[in-house]
Amino acid sequence: MDAERNDPAANLNTGVTTATDTPEGVMLSHESINAALHTVILHARSNENHRALCFLPFNHVLQTMAPGVSWNTKDWKLLMATGKNVKLQIDQIVLSFGGVFALNKVSLDVRENEILAIIGPNGAGKTALLNCINGFYKPQEGEIYLDGKKITRIRPDKLTKLGIARTFQNIELFTGLNTQDNIMASRHVRMKQNFIAGALYFGWALSEEIKHRQAVEEIIDFLEMAPMRKKVVGVLPYGMQKRIELGRALALEPQVLLLDEPMAGMNLEEKEDIARFILDIFEGQGDTYPDTPVLRDGIRSIVLVEHDMGVVMDIADRIVVLDFGRKIAEGTPAEIKTNPEVIRAYLGKDATV
Repeated sequence: MDAERNDPAANLNTGVTTATDTPEGVMLSHESINAALHTVILHARSNENHRALCFLPFNHVLQTMAPGVSWNTKDWKLLMATGKNVKLQIDQIVLSFGGVFALNKVSLDVRENEILAIIGPNGAGKTALLNCINGFYKPQEGEIYLDGKKITRIRPDKLTKLGIARTFQNIELFTGLNTQDNIMASRHVRMKQNFIAGALYFGWALSEEIKHRQAVEEIIDFLEMAPMRKKVVGVLPYGMQKRIELGRALALEPQVLLLDEPMAGMNLEEKEDIARFILDIFEGQGDTYPDTPVLRDGIRSIVLVEHDMGVVMDIADRIVVLDFGRKIAEGTPAEIKTNPEVIRAYLGKDATV
């Protein structure tokens, strides 16, 4: 027992970390670390310099919890592994329609360098949460923060410029336009030309148009849609339309990508393709597409709403589970797979674990 208390790695599976440089051997659970982090963030927001303070280094949280405690190298490595920067924070969101709560006091963090999956039965509030994040719905209570900036009631078009893009559960494409034009439509937020320059289509306006069309062509190439680039979207197969919608979201060059059931209605082969694209988007393609930042550098924060548990368990770093508008669980795929609350939500209250 004493050996376990003095070895942080031995406590990793139990969710407990020990500060071994103190005679008392201060023990900190992940729950207490998360609670302290939340407290520090709320305190930082009340300060006029909240933007600089809101996302503090993880070691500051630990020092706030236990001032004067000395942490050795093993402790730091173990604890810092869980200290990814928070990119997007949802804080106590409440959304209701009449007397029905679509979301009830939901809080979660979207961190950098992770794919976060949001799962739950039909009607759990998954799409409603995405609609709140990108401004389609305005929650009655709670706040949403992007990089420490409050974005709760900002218009969707403004949020797009701030770096949030999404796909839709039901396809929302311009069915009378071809693939190239549908993706090009997203590039308007990146264009600097005014109405007159665009009408004249000369000089710098022409150069800018060429630059944006090159980015569109590289996205088409990345998503393996070259044969469909000039075909009208309305006559294309459903799976290909979903792929075009993903391409349109990529054309916005977002910092946070929201994917609302991107594999719904697809066969196994199409799901495998989309899963591969999501992972490639997350990791970035480097020098393969050097002139298109979203492909070159990747998107380091992805939120995935999906019903296919096989896909979720394979590609998600962390999972949040909603049920009737409440968050009932959060953790790694391995933790969620055996969580009794999650099993009851999917299989019924009499299900055994």
